Amino acid sequence: MDAVNTKPADAVVLFDGVCNLCNGAVNFIIDRDPASSFRFAALQSDQAAALLAPLGRVPEVEPQSFILVEGGKVYERSTAALRIARRLRGGWKLFYAFMLVPRPLRDAVYRLVARNRYRMFGKAESCRMPTPELRARFL
Repeated sequence: MDAVNTKPADAVVLFDGVCNLCNGAVNFIIDRDPASSFRFAALQSDQAAALLAPLGRVPEVEPQSFILVEGGKVYERSTAALRIARRLRGGWKLFYAFMLVPRPLRDAVYRLVARNRYRMFGKAESCRMPTPELRARFL
């Protein structure tokens, strides 16, 4: 539980706050998470650093990973994305079957997209600012 919000986070998604693809992914998750079980913070934020420090992790200077903190554990890249998909409403749960694909192969595809995400999807000038309705979902 944090000082601003009274609801404890089941899971926290840490994302590159200036990446248009990442911001789109956050919107996608929010739209398919009616139970509001996910909370969000930009990897560039003090909140992300405070969340990761006790887990022995430091946010990357140039974020290349989508991170899920769930149950006191840190999941990155494709594993984070698939664990999130498993908890979304609708058929997105089926994507969790890709966990059967060896992680090095999944992450190779993930890294290819991550390296090219700014060129393919663009980059914002600053981190995402949530709307007043969504502010409680962000750390």
